[in-house]
Amino acid sequence: MQQQISVITLGSVDLARSRRFYVDGFGWTPVFENEEIIFYQMNGFMLGTFLKASMDKDMNRTGNLQAGGYALAHNVASREDVAPAMERLARHGGRIIRPADAPPHGGFRGYVTDPDDHAWEIAWNAAWTIDTNGFVTFGV
Repeated sequence: MQQQISVITLGSVDLARSRRFYVDGFGWTPVFENEEIIFYQMNGFMLGTFLKASMDKDMNRTGNLQAGGYALAHNVASREDVAPAMERLARHGGRIIRPADAPPHGGFRGYVTDPDDHAWEIAWNAAWTIDTNGFVTFGV
C-alpha cells in the first residue's frame, strides 16, 4: 500500500466560523464548498472542514464524535481497491465500521478504525487524481 495521506477532515459545529478562521486567518482559498463541507487544496493533500452532524452520518458513527472530531482518509486509485484495502487493514488490527458503499455525492468509500479507534476513510473519488508521489488533486 502506498504511504500517503489524501485528506484530513476536521469536524466543525459552525462552518461559517471555521471558514473565517481558515480563509481569513490563514489566507487559504477553498476549492469546493457547500452547506456541509469546505475543501482546501494543500501541498499534496486536502484539508476539509465538515459539519459534525453530517460527518457523524457519513461515518455511520452518530453520537460518537467528541469535540475536535476528525476522520483521516486514504484515497485509492480505483473503486475496486477500496474493499481490499479495508480488509487488509482489518486483518492487521483495524475494525470496519462502515462497509464500502457509494455515498449519494458520488465515489465509493468505507470506514475502518485503527486499534485506538481513530477513523480512516478508505475512498475512491473519480473527481480527484493521485499522482505517483501520492499527491491528490481536486478536479471536476
